[in-house]
Amino acid sequence: MAHIADNPLILVDGSSYLYRAYHAFPPLTNSAGEPTGAMYGVLNMLRSLLTQYRPSHVAVVFDAKGKTFRDELFEHYKSHRPPMPDDLRSQIEPLHNMVKAMGLPLLAISGVEADDVIGTLALEAERAGREVLISTGDKDMAQLVTPMITLINTMSNTILGPEEVKVKFGVPPERIIDYLALMGDSSDNIPGVPGVGEKTAQALLQGMGSLDNIYGDLNGVAELAFRGAKTMAPKLEQNKELAYLSYQLATIKTDVPLDLPFDRLTVSEPDADELRQLFKKYEFKRWLADVEDGKWLQGRKTPAAALRTPFNAPAAPDADVPAEQLSQAGYQIIETMASLEQWLDKIKQAGLFAFDTETDSLDTLTANLVGLSFATAPGDAAYLPVGHDYLDAPDQLNLDEVLARLKPLLEDPRLRKVGQNLKFDRGVLKRYDIELAGIAFDTMLESYVLNSVSGRHDMDSLADRYLQHTTVGFEDIAGKGKNQLTFNQIAMEQAAPYAAEDADVTWRLHEKLWPQIEQDKGLKKVFEEIEMPLVPVLSRVERTGVLIDENILAAHSVELTKRLGELENEAHILAGEPFNLSSTKQLQAILYDKQKLPILKKTPGGAPSTGEEVLAELALDYPLPKLILEHRGLAKLKSTYTDKLPLMINPLTKRVHTSYHQAITATGRLSSSDPNLQNIPVRNDEGRRIRQAFIAPEGSVIVAADYSQIELRIMAHLSRDAGLLKAFAEGKDIHRATAAEVFGQSLEKVTQEQRRSAKAINFGLIYGMSAFGLARQLSVPRSEAQKYMNLYFERYPGVLAYMERTRKQANEQGYVSTLDGRRLYLPDIHSRNGARKKGAERAAINAPMQGTAADIIKRAMISIDAWLQKEQPPVRMIMQVHDELVFEIQRDAAESASAHIKSLMEGCYALDVPLQVDVGLGENWDQAH
Repeated sequence: MAHIADNPLILVDGSSYLYRAYHAFPPLTNSAGEPTGAMYGVLNMLRSLLTQYRPSHVAVVFDAKGKTFRDELFEHYKSHRPPMPDDLRSQIEPLHNMVKAMGLPLLAISGVEADDVIGTLALEAERAGREVLISTGDKDMAQLVTPMITLINTMSNTILGPEEVKVKFGVPPERIIDYLALMGDSSDNIPGVPGVGEKTAQALLQGMGSLDNIYGDLNGVAELAFRGAKTMAPKLEQNKELAYLSYQLATIKTDVPLDLPFDRLTVSEPDADELRQLFKKYEFKRWLADVEDGKWLQGRKTPAAALRTPFNAPAAPDADVPAEQLSQAGYQIIETMASLEQWLDKIKQAGLFAFDTETDSLDTLTANLVGLSFATAPGDAAYLPVGHDYLDAPDQLNLDEVLARLKPLLEDPRLRKVGQNLKFDRGVLKRYDIELAGIAFDTMLESYVLNSVSGRHDMDSLADRYLQHTTVGFEDIAGKGKNQLTFNQIAMEQAAPYAAEDADVTWRLHEKLWPQIEQDKGLKKVFEEIEMPLVPVLSRVERTGVLIDENILAAHSVELTKRLGELENEAHILAGEPFNLSSTKQLQAILYDKQKLPILKKTPGGAPSTGEEVLAELALDYPLPKLILEHRGLAKLKSTYTDKLPLMINPLTKRVHTSYHQAITATGRLSSSDPNLQNIPVRNDEGRRIRQAFIAPEGSVIVAADYSQIELRIMAHLSRDAGLLKAFAEGKDIHRATAAEVFGQSLEKVTQEQRRSAKAINFGLIYGMSAFGLARQLSVPRSEAQKYMNLYFERYPGVLAYMERTRKQANEQGYVSTLDGRRLYLPDIHSRNGARKKGAERAAINAPMQGTAADIIKRAMISIDAWLQKEQPPVRMIMQVHDELVFEIQRDAAESASAHIKSLMEGCYALDVPLQVDVGLGENWDQAH
């Protein structure tokens, strides 16, 4: 890997930063409703770059307004790109002012693009013997790479020198222009040669050398060893003019007349007063504090900053924030039983302590304990090693002896524990016959309850967000990829501070987060009554797992393979030619270029969308999109479930064990992964076939208990609408009752079609659906859908009042709440982008219902688990999916246990309308549902 100079000339592609920050960072706003997300993202990346490399010479280059010479060469150049969004445009001027106030030279040259200015400066510096680092996300810039000119992508931590370019693109830097000329570039609307994609372009250049060589010997193309080589020459000949036009468009101009030579692009001192004023206006509070404390751009340059990483290396969490290290001076290693006894006494006296486990795996069913860390005060932390491979027994405390001393402490409910994702630690300890008790605080859940949409809730992100501290990453001590070490192989001088820091940071996070929760009665209630008691419940459900019938899935997989082949053949007939149904590019060509279907939506890059929502709308009028959707759905079922589930059966338990996540969704709903149980379809035969593979063990049955229309019942409670309350209180079919009201019919005369329409209205309204959305769902004119909605609101005025009240509340305070007090923040509620604001208002209407439904089923799980732990009936809770709980129950106890489950679920929360739970029994999940 090539070396990066200590003080390179850094050229920043500001326009690339701008668009990538706009799409990648949250759509933030200040209290005045002004958008700030793109500004924040660009400055974050700039700040990271400057603190890493400490350059003396920098230029931040933006595209200037107006057309460039490429528009004259090709009238369609970038013509497919939509106009710049208003909420991005408004951020450009203040961003430019911030960049200048940071002391950075800023360039925007008319008639050319930022790439051309950067290319000119890079080559000028290289000729003068100065190394150059170009920060961009644009692959076109790879043509500039030389041993002296390197690319860095700050968002993905990717660095490209000549070798990395060759690995990434299959051609060296000097052939990138030829590569783009052949395959085109959809992001810039560079046409390329039709029918030549990435692999073909690579094969042509690897075989022939260059674009000129290809066109100098077209007969030689047929001799190359790639698919389609024999028929490629005529295509190339026919599109020669297009290829050379594309070559011109892709070539970065390196002779732009500039008034400022590279050696005058010096970094000057930041204008603190200007930065203070701008950061105050746009509410970048932490940066404002840094400026006022004189710490702006005071991050440390780490040794890792000058190292290249493989081009496909993942980005480190929140890597754009400069490090501010905590002191590790107070960290200890517990190496003797005497030292352990001292720490046990300290923990007992403290009454509250942070702890963390270190393991050799993330699978709690098989993970071996390598060590534990503890903290009782900030900076006062210790690591207890018990399972490092390289330590002999005399050099390492005996695991059995240590656990015998720790077990009473860890199982003592009076000794309160603080952790980060304690569900994992509980699962690990359970394997060693330790039942973790006193689970009082989980910093992941504290952050989640405070604000579910503030960002990720892992320790690294929380340390950055709340402590302005960059933790030691696991990859920093273990390496990456196939040669990555497991924790039991890591040297003690690295393992101990890493582990002790986990406990220390957890303690400090708790000190930051808990006071904020404690001062709000609703948040405190959600945390103490719902989220924390749920931790051991979910852990038990995960460890129980579900029984899967492999034979059912295997048979289903064979049938799906056959059906997918039939759909592929039908699609080829409809398209008039064979094509890859999974290729976005080929599908775009078939649907939009060949069949001329209307373009309903474009991707951020400007290409016509082939997303599910677009295809669903096209499928109403055209057969091929409908067929593509069916193919996608079945292919996903096959790859995600029928093929994958048998591979996920645990060899020890012979069951499948999903992982439930409490801190992922915005509204409080649980999610699951490996496998994702929430996404198995229930309304089609293929999805039901998968559910048939979830079976009961011999002597037991599957019982599914499902809350009926829970969000509509919550809507009735929240809106206090007399009509809805009456319908639910009388046990009426709510959709039939709504149809009777809207269509002016008696209940007996309501048709199935009218009930279907009423159901669409009922469920549509709780998701804030517009008349346009309802019209599309019912396949009726918009005016008719609007008439239905007007009639609905006339009959149920309380619902309209609730919706208006909720929108107002969301706009005034930036969040809405569930009945228990869970806050659901809406970052886009003050957005100047109309679509985003409307989306936030729709979310505001639905969030209290969906969030309250999530809280209710969590309460039900806690209540049922308490019964199971106390009474020990022959019942096992095995799954939670949306509004449904699934159980294995011994056959002879099924009837009485089901009745008790129904009673507990219906009685766990009091609404103004009765909760109703439908219970089903069967040999498998499908039969029970």
